[in-house]
Amino acid sequence: RESRAKATELNTLDASGRVVRSCLMEPTREQVVAAAGAMTGEIDQMPPMVSAVKVGGRRLYEIARSGEEVERSSRKVRVNRFEIESFDAGEESGFPSATVVVECSSGTYVRSLAADLGAALGGCAHLAELRRLSVGSFTLAEASSMDEIEADPDASLKTCREAVRDLVQATADEQQAKEIGHGAVFPAGTIVIDGSVGPTAVVGPDGELLAVYEGTARGDKPVVVLASASTQ
Repeated sequence: RESRAKATELNTLDASGRVVRSCLMEPTREQVVAAAGAMTGEIDQMPPMVSAVKVGGRRLYEIARSGEEVERSSRKVRVNRFEIESFDAGEESGFPSATVVVECSSGTYVRSLAADLGAALGGCAHLAELRRLSVGSFTLAEASSMDEIEADPDASLKTCREAVRDLVQATADEQQAKEIGHGAVFPAGTIVIDGSVGPTAVVGPDGELLAVYEGTARGDKPVVVLASASTQ
């Protein structure tokens, strides 16, 4: 019999775009689970034309707005979890849909995962809605609603040190704190902990965040300095 369930592909890969293709699909939950499972681990992902990636000095979304499409290179991303929370075959709505939970590396395009999942099932798909549940150690439990922010903006703010709590942290002594206030560059390994990956949050003897440093071949250099030279 002919399938009654239909899936759609949109030019933005999410619900904000225009429909460019429709497919008749009748995937089962088991098929969706299997297809999602095959897309975990380290995978190659093509940045969508509506992303902010630059090609030839232009953002892809700027190129897309002019109606063009250009070649772009795939990139390695990591999907640690691609789990189907619920599945609706679309018998009543006419559109198969799934609610999924994704845990992935920075730089992963979830809208592309949705489109690739549809392709893996022999049809097409787009992202209907996206809700970010966490970024690093920050979760929804610490989030504030717009009403809460409008009522008391200060209560919703994190301290600078708390905002960078996921970074490796180092403590500067009093003399180093003074130099950091002037944007000093230190010999390699002085501030940035040897072997650390990524930027290092540097706090002073009083526990306040002074700066964020990164290790380079030329020494430990500041990325952002919050300490004031006049008060150090």
